[in-house]
Amino acid sequence: MSIRTERVAGEVQQALARALQSDFSTISDGLVTVTKVRMAPDLRSGRVYVSVLGGTHPPERTLDKIKAETPHLRAAIAKAVRLRFVPELHFYLDDTQEEVARVEEIFKQIHQERSPVSGDETPHNLPD
Repeated sequence: MSIRTERVAGEVQQALARALQSDFSTISDGLVTVTKVRMAPDLRSGRVYVSVLGGTHPPERTLDKIKAETPHLRAAIAKAVRLRFVPELHFYLDDTQEEVARVEEIFKQIHQERSPVSGDETPHNLPD
């Protein structure tokens, strides 16, 4: 990505985060975070990754609500960020935290399988 693309992605991310926090706070009863924005090189479209923590509804339902508000979110970007074209937005769930937790659980299981069950047991094949 070019410097301009990265800078615009950061501005769009901040504008979306502010809009979701203030104007669209009723979308979810959990915490909605814009984790990453990736802009196309021509700045006419972007992928927006959101994370939904907590709440009583599944994250997919919150994502559907966000997608339904896309025209209003684009209008919020138009007000906050000065661009020739307001980018077309495509929203995705960011499941990075879930993947990290899953991998950590796998490492924990591997560690438990390799370590002795209690502290009294010592390997018998170690030299004295």
